[in-house]
Amino acid sequence: MHCLGNPAILAFALVLCGCASPQTNLPPAPQTLHSIYHSRVIDSATAQTITLEELADSLRNADVVIVGEFHGHNGAHLLQSRLQVALHERRPEQVLSLEQFNVDQQGTLDEYLAGEIGEETLIQRTDAWANYRASYRPLVEFARRHQLPVVAANAPADLVRCVGREGAGYLDSLADNVSQWVPDEPFFTVPAYRDKFLAAMSHGGHGGHSDAGERSFKAQLLRDNTMARAILEARKSYPEHQVLHITGTFHSEGGLGTVAALRHRAPGLSIRVLTPVIVQDATTTLGAGERTGDEYLYQLLPLPPEYRDPELRRQAMAERFARTPDVRCPAEGPQRMEPDNRLPKT
Repeated sequence: MHCLGNPAILAFALVLCGCASPQTNLPPAPQTLHSIYHSRVIDSATAQTITLEELADSLRNADVVIVGEFHGHNGAHLLQSRLQVALHERRPEQVLSLEQFNVDQQGTLDEYLAGEIGEETLIQRTDAWANYRASYRPLVEFARRHQLPVVAANAPADLVRCVGREGAGYLDSLADNVSQWVPDEPFFTVPAYRDKFLAAMSHGGHGGHSDAGERSFKAQLLRDNTMARAILEARKSYPEHQVLHITGTFHSEGGLGTVAALRHRAPGLSIRVLTPVIVQDATTTLGAGERTGDEYLYQLLPLPPEYRDPELRRQAMAERFARTPDVRCPAEGPQRMEPDNRLPKT
């Protein structure tokens, strides 16, 4: 989430003194939430609002910066882009890591970054998220223009679906060419995360405390641990680089999910987390001691509700699930089924 430049001579003098902040060509981020594009960053330790420049200064020496998001929120995506630029100005050695691409799509992503394929080919081959152009294109294009590595960090989508359908045991019989995508300890977690996930499932009417809920949780853990491995591999490949990882907030808030998996695998890693919070009132402030599990928060105004009629919402969700691809789950790995050969839905 998200100093105006001083005159050049003064800036040069400050650099010589070792006390200058990197300069940015971007206007300062607004501190008042006038629209859904706006965000307000808060240091949770002090409950004080800070500027984007102050945030970037404080994150400069972190090994990994994780920015949680509400997928599709305009303010979240604008802040990510602004922060990417500000961090790069302070530390040009940067790797962009994205939940929005899967580890088995890295080759296609690399082809795009090298100029070997066009954007539409990238989108089609990776089955990119529907909001790629509006939300993630700015991040990828900044990295491409500055020749920065971009990491496809998430678990293969069909593998996640098969774990969600068959359970954790599905991974035990995978062929070698598929198991390469599976991280060590693919289901590592901490108790608080399981409780949070299953409670959210129950609240959403998806049967959290059930066999289906447990399978869904294992699929979630596969994502978290795959992203943790991808981040650590990026650090190994680019040891002097800072990794900027973009992910849905559930994967990172409160130090859970991917963050917990990272700290388990690399206890000495410096990880900083930025977490979004929806506020109904643009003047809402943070009380001292609130959300201490999240180092930095950024407040956003709510998006308009998709539906107000519960029945219309239910129908829409049913249609979304009906569009989910049917996948076979044999030992040699997931296989998409042809549209005219789909199993009947139950």
